[in-house]
Parts: sequence; structure tokens; C-alpha cells
Amino acid sequence: MKKNRFLDTAWKKKYLAYGVLPVIVLASIFYLVSPASKQGSIISKVVFSGNIHLSDEELRNLAGLRVRENLLSISSRKVAEKLTGSPWIKSVSIRKEFPDRLHVLVSEAEPFALLDLKGHLFIVDDKGKLLEELKDGSMPFLPVISGNPFSEKEVFSEAINLAKVIKKTGLLSRKDHIEIIAHKPQEMALNLDGIVVKIGSGDYEEKLVRLTELEEEIKNRQIPVDYIDLRFESRVIVKPVNEVIR
Repeated sequence: MKKNRFLDTAWKKKYLAYGVLPVIVLASIFYLVSPASKQGSIISKVVFSGNIHLSDEELRNLAGLRVRENLLSISSRKVAEKLTGSPWIKSVSIRKEFPDRLHVLVSEAEPFALLDLKGHLFIVDDKGKLLEELKDGSMPFLPVISGNPFSEKEVFSEAINLAKVIKKTGLLSRKDHIEIIAHKPQEMALNLDGIVVKIGSGDYEEKLVRLTELEEEIKNRQIPVDYIDLRFESRVIVKPVNEVIR
């Protein structure tokens, strides 16, 4: 009886392997190459997710997806390459959901600061990459960097580092206007609601802590300040409108 059961099981496995599976494979291939399959794989819906700054229509145009595109003929690699050609798109994941749906998940860059380049405002990410020019009237509350990332690369990189520290310390939420003036590293300065703070290069977190402590004293003493100089390790210079206090 055991021998008969073994032979019966073995016969069934052979039947599946040599009889049923080839038929299924051939039928699948026939369906995929048949006109009915191609007609049934016309995309009825493209679903975009993860996008905040770019609209679905903008993404569709970037991806080059046409009306009545066939899901079988679309190259996921080529669609991803087209989308990541936009500075806004960091990464793309594409999933084909048969018979007629394409799902595109994008990861967008985050606006980090505004670059004031010769009177033109550009949105940049946290690596200093230009995302797009700000052309409409609305202006997001972000620190503004005045400089040139092309001819002044070193100081622009320092300005990005300073902007990160500003965000980390919470200074961004306590001011209405923050501008980083970045032309030379040792002359880098902040404009905080109209008060100029000469900050120089490096040790940004420690300097901003000193600034916070100093602002409280200036407020209590009601000193009209022209500028504050934090570039020196052992001293802070506060220049009131008519004199210098050390």
C-alpha cells in the first residue's frame, strides 16, 4: 500500500510538471501576446503618491505618459529616469497593477531656503540644490541666502550649514525675517528683523546661543542696536546707534 501511495504521488507530480504547467505557461504567453491582452492592458488610471509640491498633471508630463498607454509596453526604468530628471524628485518607485493601473510613488525634495541671486529668488533644498525659481507673489517663510552658489561655492556651503543650525536652534520660529548675507566666509552676517549680526565662519550653534543670551539683555536695557559682532571668541561687540559697547 505504501508503495502504491508513493507511485501515485510521484505520478501526480509528473503530471503537474509535464502536463499541466506547460499548458498554463503556454496559455499565459499566448494571452500576453494576443490582441485581447494588449487591449485589456490599456492604462485606465495612473495613481501618484508622495507628491506635495508637484501636481499629478506635472508628474504625468514629466514621465511622458500618454493617453491610452499600454501597461505592458511601459518601461518602469525609463519612466523613473524621466521623473528623477526633475530637481524636485529624489527617488521613484513604480508598480504595475494589472490589468490597467500604474502606481507611481515619488519622494520629493523639501524646500529649505530661498536663494537671492541678483534679484531673482530660487527655492533650494538642504544641500543647496536649486529646485525652481519663485515667480508668483507668495513667499514661503524660509531663511533667505544672499550670495552666488556658482562663483562663491565655499561661502554658500557655509550659509547652508548656518541655515541648518538656525532651524535646529528654533531661531527661525522667533523671527519674522532672516537673511544670511554670504559673500566671504569671515564676513558672513545675518539680518534678523533689521538687526545685522556679524557671525563669520564656523561655531554657529555656540554663536547663536550667545546671541540669544545677548538679545535678552538688549531687550531689558532697551538699547537701539546698529549691529552685533559675534566673530570673536572672547568678546561680543554691540554697536548701538550712537556708540560702541564692548
